[in-house]
Amino acid sequence: MPETRTALVTGAGSGIGRAVALRLAESGFRVVLCGRRRSVLESVAVAAGSERSLVVEADVSDAADVSALFRRIETECGRLDLLFNNAGISGAPCPVEELAAEDFQRVLETNVTGAFLCAQAAFRMMKNQRPRGGRIVNNGSVSAQTPRPHMTAYTVSKHAITGLTKSLALEGRAHSIACGQIDIGNTVTELLGNLGREALQADGSRRAEPSFDVRHVADAVLYMAQLPLDANVLRMTVAATGMPLVGRG
Repeated sequence: MPETRTALVTGAGSGIGRAVALRLAESGFRVVLCGRRRSVLESVAVAAGSERSLVVEADVSDAADVSALFRRIETECGRLDLLFNNAGISGAPCPVEELAAEDFQRVLETNVTGAFLCAQAAFRMMKNQRPRGGRIVNNGSVSAQTPRPHMTAYTVSKHAITGLTKSLALEGRAHSIACGQIDIGNTVTELLGNLGREALQADGSRRAEPSFDVRHVADAVLYMAQLPLDANVLRMTVAATGMPLVGRG
């Protein structure tokens, strides 16, 4: 394993991506910070340490942007050891019969197409680099297991991530590429929104739900990242203990 490992974090400008990027940098990774807003990425780079970070503005749903992103990684870092496939959007909650086709497609383009494009490019790079191999960790969300009401597009997209994770884990075996998924529930970030106060439940009621600190997500991803490539966490769930995930329906 190389002395300095390189990690790519998509959606690194805020929330889970920011927390994970900072934790990886603190642990010795050189971190490539990817997102659509350069200003917020640059603030993360300052916090991570400029010598340990590279800012690349890119839209992961755009194939040309992803190709340019990985060319920069190869040119400036030489290799990629970890991809944290984190970029995603939830879309506005609404009943399934009112969900506009373009809104459904927009969520899938970012959450599924974006994750696929980055994973595909990472897979190609990891397969051909020397030493060969690397690790991909996909952010699945607990919605990859159990839906919330009025979140059809997001739920479909996160179920698709599970299929992507399993496919990559299978095809990566021959190339020393490990792939796992972390399903996260109710962690405290600026994106948590009203879940902590008035989350819509399966019976139509609204209730406050417990949450937990995002640092525990960052620690979990770091644990997965630091495993040797002959060991893999295929799937991990990290959620607030009291959230109504088990038996949500």
